[in-house]
Amino acid sequence: MSEIFHINHLPDRTIAHNGQKYLFFSGTAYLGLPQHPAFHQLMVESMSRYGTVFGSSRNGNVRLGVYEEAEAKLADMTGAENALTLSSGMMAGQVVINWLKSQQATFIYAPKAHPALWNEPTVTLPQLSFAEWTAQLPAQLRTMSPGPVAILTNTLDAVCSDYYDFDWVNDLPDDRPITLVVDDSHGLGVLNNGRGIWPQIPRKPNRIGGPVCVLATASLAKAMGLPGGVVFGDVRTINSLRQTAFFGACSPMPPACLDAYLRADALYTEGFERLQQNVMLAEKLLLPTGLFRHAKGYPVFFTEHDELYADLLQNNILIYSFAYPTAADRANTRIVISAFHEPADIQQVAAEILIRNRAVF
Repeated sequence: MSEIFHINHLPDRTIAHNGQKYLFFSGTAYLGLPQHPAFHQLMVESMSRYGTVFGSSRNGNVRLGVYEEAEAKLADMTGAENALTLSSGMMAGQVVINWLKSQQATFIYAPKAHPALWNEPTVTLPQLSFAEWTAQLPAQLRTMSPGPVAILTNTLDAVCSDYYDFDWVNDLPDDRPITLVVDDSHGLGVLNNGRGIWPQIPRKPNRIGGPVCVLATASLAKAMGLPGGVVFGDVRTINSLRQTAFFGACSPMPPACLDAYLRADALYTEGFERLQQNVMLAEKLLLPTGLFRHAKGYPVFFTEHDELYADLLQNNILIYSFAYPTAADRANTRIVISAFHEPADIQQVAAEILIRNRAVF
């Protein structure tokens, strides 16, 4: 098991631990917003107007316009018709799951589907590759009894750095109501110039009531740097979610955070551009080692060489290596690139890996 680092500050490109400074290549702050001084200032200004939380239901008789304004902007950014924010990505997933349960939908899970989309505390996920699972999915659906179906999947494998193809949506049968729910927590702000997965998902016609219903859920606490979650979808479905008891009983995400988001366009653009530059440099330096699996353009470099964690730690470089999503799972070792990294940081980790490879091979 990897050593637990207990620290008393927000990780940046470096962290301090027991008097030592380590380069930090973990976490999910892909655009570096939580560490950005200008973003901090926006948050301070927004808190002076909205405070720290809004202690009310979004469906109450006093409503803050910043929620609808930010949701409209989020929807416009992705290309979705509508959006609904919640207090976390987990809550975004669960408001959808509870809505689907009320329709008595049959749940079909993709391999590695995130726990935010689980309809029970534990779910048995397919032990197949994503491509194998999608190949057998249409036949599986045709053998099922009629009734609404919910297909639940991540938009990519963020752990092993692998993109998913969604062309299989076009092969889904059109004889039953189908809702496709995709968790885009690791794609929003990163894929498709920051728009996330939404533009890539085909809109499959369905002869019993329009196209397949597509919903995307996401944590905003990753690339977007905000403590909250969001659901994207068509206007009718989003309005239905808003009217559920589950949503009405949820505390909303802090309004100050959404106010800061509305004023942070330049910072998001800057973060995205810096991230792309850093990823390109990391691809140039890390991929020739042959140690990593990597989806081109994505800020995660996965390796089967778990010993790399300890080797780099001896040289004051801390990378991702812990069991996920449960403590019983195998540790995953990867290097995560962020917009807050300097080119010299990436050059240093690459140099240490090169030295290690020469010593081993």
